Amino acid sequence: MSDIVPYIISVPQSEIDLLHHKLALATFPSEVEDVGWNRGAPLADIKRLSKAWETFDWRAYEAHLNQLPQYHTPISIDGFGDVDIHFVHKPSQVGKAIPLLFVHGWPGHYTEVLKILDDLATPPASSDAPAFTIVAPSLPNFGFSAGVKKCGFAIAQYAETCHKLMLKLGYDKYVTQAGDWGFWITRAIGKLYPTSCKASHINMVFAREPSKEKFPQLVEKIQKDGYDEYDKRAMKRRDWFQEEGTGYNKLQSTKPQTISYALQDSPVALLAWIYEKLHDWTDAYPWADEEVLQWVSIYQFSRAGAGAAGMIYYECTHTDTDETGPGKGMTYDRLIDYTHHVKFGLAHNPMDLDTVPKVWSQTLGEIVYEAENGYGG
Repeated sequence: MSDIVPYIISVPQSEIDLLHHKLALATFPSEVEDVGWNRGAPLADIKRLSKAWETFDWRAYEAHLNQLPQYHTPISIDGFGDVDIHFVHKPSQVGKAIPLLFVHGWPGHYTEVLKILDDLATPPASSDAPAFTIVAPSLPNFGFSAGVKKCGFAIAQYAETCHKLMLKLGYDKYVTQAGDWGFWITRAIGKLYPTSCKASHINMVFAREPSKEKFPQLVEKIQKDGYDEYDKRAMKRRDWFQEEGTGYNKLQSTKPQTISYALQDSPVALLAWIYEKLHDWTDAYPWADEEVLQWVSIYQFSRAGAGAAGMIYYECTHTDTDETGPGKGMTYDRLIDYTHHVKFGLAHNPMDLDTVPKVWSQTLGEIVYEAENGYGG
């Protein structure tokens, strides 16, 4: 009997009632006048959203999500045993569809794929785009996948989880799409499982400046041509993020347990923590209150708890360089090194986080597709 079974989201009513009770009792901090978003999520926004969350209809959204072809199955991870993984699996009805692994990041989740799910599986007749069979998992510690209680579950283990899920579904050759943590996870997949991962599309590009030792031709090109206006804006955005936007990263990379108390116990803290990122990390996207509450509620009702997702930062920051150890040497430095045997497609978006000049991205691997988008993030 197959252990891949349909997954039905069914949050206990007691959890919904407790959420409403906590929101009704919430107290709020003061705020310095006229600061806008400079110091974080504005008080007026959080008060409005908190009030709306008290009457937000989770059951309606839950019913909507339960219409998706979603499943769960145990995946055996070396040194960690079985981890129950929730995922959307939408096979395309188009012949020769390409298996596509869609990997989210933080504070994202599997629902990121929903707006494009049907178009990926069945491209418009007027399009010459290929069709894809989509697998979009909730990463361990995220959404409706199980949590991990043992130390050391880092990038290599997230990559192993995704890869083994694809194999279990019968896809020994596949391509990937990712941004944020998905970028790092699919980079690891490309390095650890290059015979399976044939190509990776990336919508948030991390890359280092080319060195003369490794990429003399790229350095020569930069010296000759300089950077265009798009590249200069990318570096400006990158500088802003490094100076003003990385506090969350430092905290979750060093003391994730501490912040998890607030995120687990206080829905207002969770709302503010995530809403700030939804605002800062998108390109003037017109977030409706309902959409924000849908997004944050996935974290509120996460199987592993609202604070569990942040543990990925600590584990990956503390991975060592030993390629024979549990982390398989999948450090940030190694992951950003040139990857052989995997082809890459890149989408450069002006409001991504660590935006870089386009020429830097050639240090990642063989680029076969590259888009310079005028908006997005």
